[in-house]
Amino acid sequence: MSMSDPVADLLTRIRNGQRAKKSSISTPASKLRANVLDVLKREGYIRDFSQGNIRKGIDEITIELKYYDGEPVIKEINRVSSPGCRVYSKIKDLPRIYNGLGIAILSTPRGVMSDAEARAANVGGEVLCHVF
Repeated sequence: MSMSDPVADLLTRIRNGQRAKKSSISTPASKLRANVLDVLKREGYIRDFSQGNIRKGIDEITIELKYYDGEPVIKEINRVSSPGCRVYSKIKDLPRIYNGLGIAILSTPRGVMSDAEARAANVGGEVLCHVF
């Protein structure tokens, strides 16, 4: 089945898994999803993720969600840019989420990275989502 917005699907699965207090969730595998999850892991919003093979030609990513004192580490996770309305940001216009407490995940010419990494690399790009 074809999916029009795989990043929004990933974010919704994470949001629903944390509301249901799941320890891990699974999602279909793709390079973009793996890159977004890598940023979430580096920033400390998820424990880990691993990619496995279900059957020939079908891969799946298993995500271990993170909790602190029984509460999800991710309070908000929202999609910004969508396939119908792309949102791009220059380096000087990069958003600060909750005055630097949260992150924005960007797709840049140098790969998928957080807003702090994009500022350090002096590169802008498409704002995929905000995480707090």
